[in-house]
Amino acid sequence: MATELTRLVGDCEDGECPTIYATDRGTLAFQGEEITDHGRTIRAHETMVEIPIELIRRAIRDNLI
Repeated sequence: MATELTRLVGDCEDGECPTIYATDRGTLAFQGEEITDHGRTIRAHETMVEIPIELIRRAIRDNLI
């Protein structure tokens, strides 16, 4: 079963840019630019993404998270 995502806040309306989503599992999902040169060791099923700090500030300011 696919995880259900509810858009909280994003930098554009078409879903093709940095966005924060709430999941139906009580977590947050972040859409952003994948960072591949971070120098960290992470699990194979994980990835690093980069989103603007202002996006998080807006989500907090608007009481979305």
